[in-house]
Amino acid sequence: MSGAGESGAKVGSLRVLSGAVAGEGGESGAALPISETFTSIQGEGKLAGVPSHFIRVSGCNLRCTWCDTPYASWRPEATVVAVDALVTGAAASGVRHAVLTGGEPMLFAGVLELSRRLRASGMHVTVETAGTVFHGPEVLACDLMSISPKLSNSTPAEGDARDPGGVWRARHEERRINVQVLQRLIDASPQRQLKFVVSGPGDLDEVEALLARLTGWAPDDVLLMPEGVVVPAQERTSWMVSACIERGWRFCPRLHIQVFGNRRGT
Repeated sequence: MSGAGESGAKVGSLRVLSGAVAGEGGESGAALPISETFTSIQGEGKLAGVPSHFIRVSGCNLRCTWCDTPYASWRPEATVVAVDALVTGAAASGVRHAVLTGGEPMLFAGVLELSRRLRASGMHVTVETAGTVFHGPEVLACDLMSISPKLSNSTPAEGDARDPGGVWRARHEERRINVQVLQRLIDASPQRQLKFVVSGPGDLDEVEALLARLTGWAPDDVLLMPEGVVVPAQERTSWMVSACIERGWRFCPRLHIQVFGNRRGT
């Protein structure tokens, strides 16, 4: 296993590895800190609209200023759940697609076992990650690697009340882009998407500069998604659509916001 580290101290029934929490044990002993599980439709990316069972791990190594799941990052809420129970719950959902999300699921060793067991049960597995931690296909079962590199628009502003002293601002800016990890994820994942949250036309230069440092991706792997937790007005998205047409990228609306609004469990 590579990425999160291999030594650390115990915290209750979990192990902290290089600042990440990882489930202990084998097939029946691993557990994960979970903020929520639910069955809905996938709202983003190449599989938008597909019925899916979501398993949201609580805990993240970043702090996006616009994060729409603060209960898994800024104010992490978690119940430690055994991988056995998570697999049972996914099977009981009646759908064929499982989505491992967060927070940052790649931080947690228990996700490796969970992904393998979900695939063994016949489910298609999507892993949603910011692309700062790598696990290869020899340990992680992933049918769609959904990578969302964080642009500078994600960095908390100076004076953010959630971040006294700017500690997370500095950590986030240092960690948000790891080109080596992004390249390894692309190389290891035949089915992938690079999903960028954008807030204005000025973000395009940043997207293109990052893509120029990466190889092996195809234009239709690149998705632009408007930042925000409401359905955006046309004037906020027309430039994205034009950019996608010009470059062969994909426009990525947030279908779950359109259908359900901004609420948990959707």
